[in-house]
Amino acid sequence: MEHLLALVQANSVVISAAILLIAYIFIATEKIPKVTIALVGAAITILIGLVSQNKTVDGSLNPHYFINFIDFNVIFLLVSMMIIVNIATRSGMFNWIANELLRMTKGHPKMVLFVLGLFTAITSAFLDNVTTVILIMPVTFFIAEQLDINPVPYLITEIFASNIGGTATLIGDPPNIIIGSAAGLSFMDFVNELTPIIAVIFLAVVGIMVLFFKKYLVTTQEKMEAVANLDNSSTITDFPLMIRSAIVLVLVILGFVLHDITHIETCVTAMLGASVLLLFEKPTKIIKDVEWNTIFFFIGLFIIIGGMEASGAIALMAKWILNVTQGSQEATAMIILWASGFISGVIDNIPYTATMTPMLLEIEKVMGNDYTYPLWWCLSLGACLGGNMTIIGAAANVIVSETSAHHGHPIEFMKFLKYGFITMVVSLIFSSVYVYLRFLH
Repeated sequence: MEHLLALVQANSVVISAAILLIAYIFIATEKIPKVTIALVGAAITILIGLVSQNKTVDGSLNPHYFINFIDFNVIFLLVSMMIIVNIATRSGMFNWIANELLRMTKGHPKMVLFVLGLFTAITSAFLDNVTTVILIMPVTFFIAEQLDINPVPYLITEIFASNIGGTATLIGDPPNIIIGSAAGLSFMDFVNELTPIIAVIFLAVVGIMVLFFKKYLVTTQEKMEAVANLDNSSTITDFPLMIRSAIVLVLVILGFVLHDITHIETCVTAMLGASVLLLFEKPTKIIKDVEWNTIFFFIGLFIIIGGMEASGAIALMAKWILNVTQGSQEATAMIILWASGFISGVIDNIPYTATMTPMLLEIEKVMGNDYTYPLWWCLSLGACLGGNMTIIGAAANVIVSETSAHHGHPIEFMKFLKYGFITMVVSLIFSSVYVYLRFLH
């Protein structure tokens, strides 16, 4: 055993990189659940000594203790927001809002496409993307049936809108939660720096989708009137729950906004909101519905990345990027933005972002905060918007695709790629111009 540990220590960079690469390959093939892959990789990382099992060494805190590499700000924020959203959804409040917006469209198919996209984008900025598409899909199928229109144009637009909208805030997409925690960026930092360009990208993408799907977005006057007169009176299933949930959700988001004044971490604000709502619920039932697969995937992933960090592999990656770009901030920013977009279109953007954040922290140590600040936004824009390229680019894409196929409207991989590739490239062009003018010019 001692011989094995000595061998691992001598080749720690190669071994830690190999574990991450093998984990990536298995995650991409989707043959084994990704949570299983992450936990197996984490167990091996700890077992062979890439990170330590001991909290202290010779009476001092051990910096390589495996727990130190798990970002509990991310974990507690995710769990707390899942609880809040789970409870709020049961009241029917989100479906009520969606229906009210649809009634305002008077049933015009193009306006319906815009409103469904807008609702998805705004909701994704505050709830996770998977929850958002699960909320909007039943409404979408119902509306498409009423208008006698193929729901696929609406569903594809909702996928794009969920990934675009999720980019706008700290809590909108897991990569942003990871970036915010690592870089010390607040909720308002994301709103101030990303929301303006995300609004522009959303309008551009929806405009492109209207042009692409124009021939499908046609119906009769009678069918339009059916949507205009939707009965929304019984959508709220639990009024007291809706009031409680709405108050807590508003206060939690207000807490995020006031972080720079209160200095209360976003995970603490979310935990407080979740615990208040749980006072009125049966915790066993609610906590059972938390996406524990996602939580343990994060935990395993953090430990695997921790092995690379402890071995010095992350520092070597940072040094390599700075050598390639010869220290040019503009070149580094554009490489991170476009590479993040294309890579996140093919593999899960969560492990990619978890790998890149410690590398940017290493760059920050060498080049300073002013140099690295734009790079965080490049990583966020690339990783989140890149998810629109393929049907497997983000979890929300897969959920919508599977549900659509179940309803008899399959979304083929290559058909989605045609729209997704254009959407991603347009999004990254807008992002490049914005990053250059806002931070680099």
